[in-house]
Order: sequence, then structure tokens, then C-alpha cells
Amino acid sequence: MAILEKIRSRSLILILVIGLALFAFVISGIFTKDSGTGKTTVGEVNGESISRQEFAYKVENASRRYGANATTVQVVNQVWNQEVRNIILEQQYDALGINIEKDQILEVVKANPAFAQDPTFQNEAGVFDEGKFIEFIADLKANNPAGYQQWQLQEAALINASKEQSYFNLVKAGVGTTLKEGELVYHLENDKVDVKYAKVPYSSIPDSTVSVSDSEIEAYVKEHKNEFTQDASRDVRYVFFEEKASEEDIQEVKTSLSKLLENSVVYNETTKADETVAGFRTTTNLQDFVNKNSDIKYDTTYVAKKDLPTAVADTLYNLPVGGVYGPYQDGNYYKITRMVAKKQGGSVKASHILISYDGSQAQPTEPRTKEAAKAKAEEILAKVKANPDEFATLARENSEDPGSATRGGTYDNIPEGQMVPQFNDYIFGNSIGSIGLVETDFGYHIIKVDDKYDVVQLATVAREIEPSEKTISDLYTETTKFEMAAADGDFQEVAKASNYSVRPVNKILALDENIPGIGNQRSVVQWAFNADTEVGDVKRFNTPNGYAIVQLTGRRKEGLATAKDAAATVLPILRKEKKAAIIMKNNEGKSIDDFAKANNVTVTGATGLNMKTPTIAGAGREPKVVGVAMALSEGETSNMIDGENGVFMVSVTKKSIAPSLDNYATYANTQKTLNRGRASLSAYNALKDAAEIEDERAEIY
Repeated sequence: MAILEKIRSRSLILILVIGLALFAFVISGIFTKDSGTGKTTVGEVNGESISRQEFAYKVENASRRYGANATTVQVVNQVWNQEVRNIILEQQYDALGINIEKDQILEVVKANPAFAQDPTFQNEAGVFDEGKFIEFIADLKANNPAGYQQWQLQEAALINASKEQSYFNLVKAGVGTTLKEGELVYHLENDKVDVKYAKVPYSSIPDSTVSVSDSEIEAYVKEHKNEFTQDASRDVRYVFFEEKASEEDIQEVKTSLSKLLENSVVYNETTKADETVAGFRTTTNLQDFVNKNSDIKYDTTYVAKKDLPTAVADTLYNLPVGGVYGPYQDGNYYKITRMVAKKQGGSVKASHILISYDGSQAQPTEPRTKEAAKAKAEEILAKVKANPDEFATLARENSEDPGSATRGGTYDNIPEGQMVPQFNDYIFGNSIGSIGLVETDFGYHIIKVDDKYDVVQLATVAREIEPSEKTISDLYTETTKFEMAAADGDFQEVAKASNYSVRPVNKILALDENIPGIGNQRSVVQWAFNADTEVGDVKRFNTPNGYAIVQLTGRRKEGLATAKDAAATVLPILRKEKKAAIIMKNNEGKSIDDFAKANNVTVTGATGLNMKTPTIAGAGREPKVVGVAMALSEGETSNMIDGENGVFMVSVTKKSIAPSLDNYATYANTQKTLNRGRASLSAYNALKDAAEIEDERAEIY
């Protein structure tokens, strides 16, 4: 009772404590950065939100389509790009009043070959019948809700595609080319100039003699801001601890296989007596022995010498029946192998040309009766017999076996019994070089026997080389020790003390997932971008083949690149400018011959230069140099020109200006076609660059 009285007397204090705790919990949620779990959107495009739920649904559907061919992030990126595109273009459609009403959908459907050529929707004359299509959709709606839902998605896609086509047709319609532009194109392509030139390459001045300061790099970056904007990124470095078998593990595998070779004596608990168990050399039931002791099941297939492991092919192939070889290493396995049987000509390389017909088990490329198929096959057979070297070409052009046509009709290493009986009997019953015609349920085959191989049947006990539990445990301990030491000390020095290799990975983006050297490690990227992760933090990550101890070494904000980050790009540019200035200063007032002599280079000739393809033989692509040459008169020599690869002087030896045309419409139309072909992509990219896009995928995926 005394305890209850104390609780009652302090109830107000307890209520206040609980209330303050709840208040602190709520407030902490307000001021703590959202981890992404509570977000309802994945981003915005020009103020229009992309629903997280709908986005996830589309990602799920896309993932099912791609299966194992794409990672989650790859699918997310593709769906995101499509969503951004749809929103940007839809906003344009709305602004311009572009729309496809429901009553216009039939016109869209009729224009789509997938529907217009479908017999389901055609009348007796083979023409698209609107009534049949409407009836089909009505039936879906009434009796197949899932099918109708699929149609609604398809309908939306058709409408969107039609609006997109209308929009870009409007854009293309506004793209034209004048006759004056056609004239320019004509002259850029046909005006020619021959020159002699001297080139002093920038490489003639050592990089070490040209200094570029950080302030110069920074100034260049500020002058070229559009070229040096960067996304937020992170730098990490890591030490990888591979989970692999130790020398002791490997020796244990070899020893265990060696023991299997000979008979062994074991104690039988049932009979209470020792028994002799046959070893691999002497066992009479190889299949049971292999299946009981091997990591790879018994295989009865006969194989040719060329299909055996290269390093031991001769040894295995030449074993006598009953002979045993091993243990030997083959990839990630140690093996022992016993020769079971040998067979001469047991595998065949053969080529065929299949001509099928309506009703056969293979689909002909065109309607064909059995009689027509036989006639065509006999015609091809005659051609092949007249010129066997043409077999591969005739197979690629005529064979209706898609599995071999692209290979010239060839199937290699065919074991007996693999092909249909008639085909099998021909290739195994005839000699190398034989050519004949065989009929099967698939059609008519023109067959050529290319080669035959002697084959062997082997029994192999294989043991995978893998780390033992002790090795795995020791690796975990080693990894843990390094993780703790690296977190408390200098990562590089700790690694160096233990002779570990440190791998840096720079400029990781928020939606990256691949870390060079350890593969798909999305968790590393998410950790590196987590707001709570500080530069210098260390963390262990599990990988499929071991552990990676990772340290965050750098963070970059979105925006203009720093001089340090831009140095790799800007340094060569500024260094080249300074080298050009040095070369020009040292050669002021010199003629082309003196310029060449003073710099120990030769004067070289180049002919047929034009502005459309401004490449100089022996000097590379040099648009500025060719442009200067085109502006000179015949016999005139230029001043020094700072080109792409060096400083040039050019002298025009011949200049050919293309004669004027009465009409430049052909060139103008060609250019207009090229411009319109680029218009759609250019227009969309411009819209995307101008759009305000907020991307929050990295916080969710």
C-alpha cells in the first residue's frame, strides 16, 4: 500500500516526464534528416511531382521484363528518364494544345501496323474493320478485366506516341535551310587547297618546363563555367580481403583425392568388422563412386580431345582404358580422372542447309509445298556438289535453320544420337567430304560431312577448391583487426604496415552502384552519401567474395568544379597554350623554311584539304590550320598558327574554288534533312536542360 501511495503522489511528475519524452521524439523527427523512408515522391519536374508509389509500380513491372539482365538501379534509371521525358513533353503538349481525344484513337490504331495488319481486326477484304476492333475491346472490358487493363495501358502509350510525333513534326517543320546555306555547304565540301606546312609539335617542349598554377586553373574554370559544372560525388578508398582457399585448404583437397585413388579399409558398424572399400582405380561401379565423392556428377558424354582442358588434354586423351591421372588442377577444381572407353569417329562436324515446307516442324520463310521444297533442295544440292566451297554462303542465304544459318550451317562436335535419326545416320554412316540430301520431319537437308573426331569417355571425381571454416574464421578476424586499427589510425599507414593494397575510387555519383574491383556495391555508395558519414569514417562491407574495408576520403558538392577537381582536364589545355606562346615567341619573323630549320622539322606537303573534313595527312585533325589556309591566296604564307597538336606555318601551293552552280537546292535539301534528323533530340535536350528537375532517387534506392 505504501508503494501505491508513492506512485499516486508522483503521478503528475510521471505524466510530465512521459509527455516530454514524446515531445522530444516528435521534435527529433522534425530536425533529423529524412532518410527517404517517409517520402511520397521521388522527384519533381518543373514543379510536377513524380509519385513514389506509381514510380515503384513501374520499376517493378520493368524489373519483371528485364529479369536478371538489369540491376535495380539500372531499371530505376531507365524508368526515371522515361518519366522525366513524359512530363517535360506533356507540359509542352498542354502549352500548345496538342491532344488526341478518345474518338481519335481509332485513327491512331489504324495507323499502327500491329493492329492494322492483325487478321483479328480485318474484314474479308483484308482491310482493318473498326467494328471488329471495337467489339474486341468491348469483349475485353466485359469478360477479361486484366486484358482490358493491359489495353488501357497500351492505349495510353499509343496516344502518347501520337502526341509526341505531332509535337516533333511541328518542331521539324520549323527547321529549314536557305539556298545561301546550301551554297555554303557546297563550298565547304568542294573548295580545295594544297599546302606545304611545317609543324612544331607541343611535345617538343617537356611538360616539366611549363608550370601552371592553381589560380590559373581556377580562372579558366570560371571563364568556362558551363563546361565544369559537376554533380555531387564522393571519394573512397578500400582494402579488399578475398575469401579464398589457403595453401592448407588446397593441400587438403589434393590429399583427400589422393586417398580416393586406392582401396581403403573401413569399420562396418553393422557387421562389426573391417571391410575393404574399392578405390577409384579399381571400383567396378564408377557412376556411384563419382556421384558419392565428387562435386560434379557423373557424365557419360563422349568428348573429343579439343574439348578437354588444354593443359592436360594430351595426358587424358592418351590414357589407356582403365588408366587414371591426377590429382590435377582444372580451374577452381582439383580432379582425378579415369579412362572409361574410346570410340573412333564418335563425334562429327557437319554442315547443312534446311529447306522446310508448310506443315513441317520448321517454319519456312515463305509459303512452300513439300514438292517445291524438294525441288529447291535438289537445286541447291547440285550447286554445292559443283562447288563445295560455296556451301557456307548458300547456307547463309537459304537455310531455314536459324540455329546454324549464320554460321554457314555448321554444327560442331555432334555426338551420336543427338540429331534426328535420318540426319544422324547420314553423318555417321558417310565419310568426311560426303554431300547428300536427307529428308526429316523438319524438311529437306543438304548435308556435308566436314570432319570426324575420335572421342573418349572419362570418369572424373572433382573437388572444388574453397576456403575451410578455419580459413573463413581467420579472415574475419584479420578483417576485424584491420577495420579497428584503420578507424583509429592512418588508413594508408595501417594498410602499408600489413602489406595490404589500398585502392582509391574517386568521383562516385549518388546513383552509382559499381565499385571497381568489388563489383555491385550499392550499399557502399549509400553509406558514402549518408549525411551522418564523415570524411575519414571507416566501415566494413560484405561482398560475394569476401570483405571490403572502406574509408570515405572526399566529398564534392554539386556546382562548379574546384581547381583541384578540374586540373586533370584544364592542365593540358593551359599547358598547350603556354607551349604555343613559347614556340611563337622563339620564332617571330621567320619564314616557313627558317621556322622548320630552327626547330629541326621538315616542310611537308598536303593536298585536297577542305573544311568539311579538316584533316591534314601526317598531322591529324586541324580545323583552325585548314581554315587559315582556305583564307590565304595561292602563294601566300601564314603567320604561326596554334593548332590542335602543335604550332604550324602553312604556305598555299594551289587553291581550287568550286565553280558556282545555278541552283543550290540539292545541297540545301540535304542539309535540311540532316538538320531535321537532329531536331527531335536537340529539342528535347534543350527542354531538359531548361527544366527544373529535383531528383531524390538516391535517398530511396
